[in-house]
Amino acid sequence: MNARERWYNTYHYKNVDRVPNYEFGYWDETYDVWHKQGLPEYIDNEAKANEFFGFDYKEEAPINVDLCPHFEYTVLEETETHLIIRDVDGVKCEVKKDGTSSIPHFLEFPIKSRQDWNEFKKRLDPSSPARYPSNWEELKQKWANRDYPLGIHFGSLFGRLRDWMGLENIAVMMYDDPVLIEDMMEHLTELSLSVMEKALNEAQFDFASGWEDMAYNHGPMISPAMIKKYMVPRYKRITDVLHKHGIDVIYVDCDGDINEMVPLFLEGGINCMFPIEVNSGTDPVELRRKYGKDILLLGGVNKIELGKGKREIENEIKRIAPVVEEGGYIPHVDHRCPPTVSYENYLYYLELKRKAFCS
Repeated sequence: MNARERWYNTYHYKNVDRVPNYEFGYWDETYDVWHKQGLPEYIDNEAKANEFFGFDYKEEAPINVDLCPHFEYTVLEETETHLIIRDVDGVKCEVKKDGTSSIPHFLEFPIKSRQDWNEFKKRLDPSSPARYPSNWEELKQKWANRDYPLGIHFGSLFGRLRDWMGLENIAVMMYDDPVLIEDMMEHLTELSLSVMEKALNEAQFDFASGWEDMAYNHGPMISPAMIKKYMVPRYKRITDVLHKHGIDVIYVDCDGDINEMVPLFLEGGINCMFPIEVNSGTDPVELRRKYGKDILLLGGVNKIELGKGKREIENEIKRIAPVVEEGGYIPHVDHRCPPTVSYENYLYYLELKRKAFCS
């Protein structure tokens, strides 16, 4: 059974020779810590790590449903420890000079008004030729006989707007100018559908993905009522098109506690939850208990437990085992692996996961 067949069978509750073996990646600092603990120095990015650890391969079509072009990255000011920059999203922010991963201190966002949006959305023109790679025809030929899963990315409705406006600004605007919010999300929906049309007509895909990151560890950033009003009908339009092209594994990357959002995602046609952050209260065991085989799962291995010790790692694998065995679930760490997980513990986790599910 090849990787593509294994992905399909897992997510359609059919028999597999083993569960697919994927991981979500690593914080930059993790590589530095693990190099001191035994990871070869040349393993310094996710692609190299995936090959080194022997994970299965999957791919996403490199089409662009985001800013096109991005803003030019510009250093505006510099101190001994920090830079003030204009990033590729047009956001003015303060970042650490040492490159450590931390949330920037945001100073100014590019969208503050309807006038700003009208100017900004020139970078969201679906007709831009740069939305497809120059080697598109070669990629189609490569994919025609592939033996691994291929996905298509449909973008974001709230998450990217939040990046471009700031959370406080978009939250207030939902009350002060709901018509503008509707216009923004409608534009992103049409952008996604328009850009994806060519790819959907010219290639076959095994899954579709989106990105939101619109939840903290106590729930969503906006109310479920807002999600239902602004987002669910637009998700449904996108997923209806995906379904017409045979794509029925559809996930959105959303960290945090998504429990109140899950029924809304399902209503909108998004049936796979990812990355299922356990420490934030989103549990793959509980999701399966509540939604049965209507829900698919990707992630859900508690990174906090991996940082504690071997007994905790063993207990975590045992905890999720019944759900993995039911099907519809590909387990991996529930976010990028932090440096608080030692290299030794990570290797032990991978060994246990392979023995339990992936061999």
